Amino acid sequence: MDIKRVAIDAVNEVIVLTVPHMDYKGQVAKRINEKMPLATVKGFRKGQVPKALVEKQYGAAIKVEEVKKVVDLALERFLQSERINLLGTPLPKVNPDFSWDAEELTFEYEIGLVPNFEIDLDAKSDVVKYQIIADDTMLNAQIARIQKQYGAVVSQDVVAEGNDVSGVFANEAAGINNRATLDLEELADPKVAKSFIGKKVGDVITLKTAGLFHDVHKLMDVLAVSHDVVHDLDVEVTFTIDEVIAHDPAELNQELFDKLFGPGNVNSVEELKAKIKEDAEKHFATQAEQKLMADVQDFLIENNKFDLPKEFLVRWLQTVGDKKLSPEEAEVEYARSEKGLRFQLIEGKALAQSNIQVNFEDLKSFTSVAIRQQMAQFGQANPTDAEVESIVARVLSNQDEVKRLSEQVVADKMLKLFVEKANPTTKEVTYEQFVAAMYNE
Repeated sequence: MDIKRVAIDAVNEVIVLTVPHMDYKGQVAKRINEKMPLATVKGFRKGQVPKALVEKQYGAAIKVEEVKKVVDLALERFLQSERINLLGTPLPKVNPDFSWDAEELTFEYEIGLVPNFEIDLDAKSDVVKYQIIADDTMLNAQIARIQKQYGAVVSQDVVAEGNDVSGVFANEAAGINNRATLDLEELADPKVAKSFIGKKVGDVITLKTAGLFHDVHKLMDVLAVSHDVVHDLDVEVTFTIDEVIAHDPAELNQELFDKLFGPGNVNSVEELKAKIKEDAEKHFATQAEQKLMADVQDFLIENNKFDLPKEFLVRWLQTVGDKKLSPEEAEVEYARSEKGLRFQLIEGKALAQSNIQVNFEDLKSFTSVAIRQQMAQFGQANPTDAEVESIVARVLSNQDEVKRLSEQVVADKMLKLFVEKANPTTKEVTYEQFVAAMYNE
């Protein structure tokens, strides 16, 4: 058999396999001989069918089966021996002139290659590491929300100042039909808020979506629309009132503090603010970390350009998975996954260039943190070291878990390396400023 690689460009090749008669004729003849005692042809007794008739009835199918076995094995061994870094798997090319009747058969397979590129981790970046501060405006608003949440709730017949109003937003043409509760103080235009005063359950108010809230992202919640839609959404919606709610704010006293944080943990309004600030900024730190990682990934992808075999991968996506994709669906899937693929290739190249290693202490530490986080989610916030160490030992006795966790540790170390190389600038912002930065506004 003759096998050769034909380069199309840097990331696309065709493998050509030429199969001579001698590579399959012996196995085909053997299979036909095995078939003869079992063959049944009308007019002949079983086992007495002439060989020529057996060949005529079964020979073509046997030839196809045996040639495919030869080709599949040869292709697999060739890819291994050449150490070809593939994206996807080989795709057979359709040859309209191909004939199984020929003695010498030629097969062609398209392959997509991992691009050859260099990465520059030391390039200057404009990545920002956000430090989100819970300012007094946020703290006072949160305290007001707590007082409203834990205060007495009284249903009303008529909307008055300070009431919340529940109802259904609707616009059939825009596909909007969602029940939500409005805090009238969140509305951007005081005139719009005032238009609710005096309304009753069952009344319908028409509102414009554009400029309805100070923060346009609030529309995502009350209308149940996506971020891609919300910025350009400028339609009229009806709001049908189905409940009017008055609140008698809870007093800021020890009973409320104990209910919120446990007996004796918070003893004054100042301590309440400090606790809210601590908890909020801890939560914000996680969000800021996620954005930092996403921004670093975007920087690496933008700063390290290379070609991908897009057309090949789109065709390949049509052939994999339980559900076969149409060309249009495969295009959408490629667009969705391209960014992740590029980062995966950059990460692999960086890993090959770096000296990142994982030892047992790394695994133990990483697993311990993960276990403590999981236990906290289920209400066990302060497990003993002995409890955690016992669980870690059980987890790390499973080789599959060790492999999975090792991959996570490597990925974690790689991201930390990328962040270190990006050398981000630290910037203090309010949560509102952070949200604006997150959505590039």
